[in-house]
Amino acid sequence: MINLQDFDFHLDESRIARYPTEKRDESKLMVVDRKSGRITIEPFFKNIIAHLYPSDRIFYNETRVSKRRVFLNFTIHRKKDESQFRKHEALFIESPDNKTWVCLLKNAKKLKVGDFLTSPSQSVVFQVIEKREKDCILSPNVVIGEEFFEREGNLPIPPYMKREANNLDESRYQSIFAKTSGSVAAPTASLHISEELKQNLESMGIQFSPITLDIGYGTFQPISQDDVIKKKLHSEKVSIPQSTIDSWKKASTEGSRRICLGTTTLRALESMKRFVDPHSQSGWKGETDIFITPNDTIDTIDGLITNFHLPKSSLLLLVSAFANKELILEAYQKAIENEFRFYSYGDAMIIV
Repeated sequence: MINLQDFDFHLDESRIARYPTEKRDESKLMVVDRKSGRITIEPFFKNIIAHLYPSDRIFYNETRVSKRRVFLNFTIHRKKDESQFRKHEALFIESPDNKTWVCLLKNAKKLKVGDFLTSPSQSVVFQVIEKREKDCILSPNVVIGEEFFEREGNLPIPPYMKREANNLDESRYQSIFAKTSGSVAAPTASLHISEELKQNLESMGIQFSPITLDIGYGTFQPISQDDVIKKKLHSEKVSIPQSTIDSWKKASTEGSRRICLGTTTLRALESMKRFVDPHSQSGWKGETDIFITPNDTIDTIDGLITNFHLPKSSLLLLVSAFANKELILEAYQKAIENEFRFYSYGDAMIIV
């Protein structure tokens, strides 16, 4: 049985990257060889070129981080000429029916079912229709979507950065591939790829193929031993075009290496293997709640580019499923000793 405590490690707060490096492709890179167990360090991510082949195919997540962090106002009382408001920070997670929204709401205890909140511009009114243990259900008086969030919202950078989002985050917390809005977190491995590096890789002959997986807030939420036992994890929407499925199949038959850019892309490809009819010619759209652990065998890819993740997280378990746990924990310890930066804006590793 998998013991979640085996995936714990101490990380000093000084190792948490709160800001990006000056250039996307100049973070550090660790190279982990699964067969030999060898671990080497490159000073810059862009040196990954030396560890890739012209025949490699890279699969990436083209999701875009949506400005789902909105500061809503609750009217405390009104006077003739003015009103006083109390702010409630809301993170809009998903709309299950295109009418209501599941939200994480700060100071939710101060609200009751039936209360009304207004958007910053006061153009949209939300009613609290349900309060649950971990979230609330809000109903807006009009249908809202990406246009509303772009106008009224803020970029939801991870809570462990312990700061407000700034203008730099507007560009650097989005990957160069960012296309389809729908995530509340970035596919962080992609943040290391610059336009110049992508062009250099394509010049080598490397092909890029997209998937879309809308990253939910569950990626930040801690998991429990019970979650591991039940293999229970949050659900996320996935879309894989037929061209990407064809590219993946072709790589398999040609013997080309399938390099996965990020854990979200790996979750999508593993879901494809489990849920998609191999004879389908129309791509795949659906949801996945698969929980990949070291008890699983990953054979959809031959290489994984990823960041350094939180202790006892589902992402660390996923990475340990691709390479054995002992090797990954050794790599993490070496990263700490060599002052690597961790988490979303941190350094990267490639496992081959």
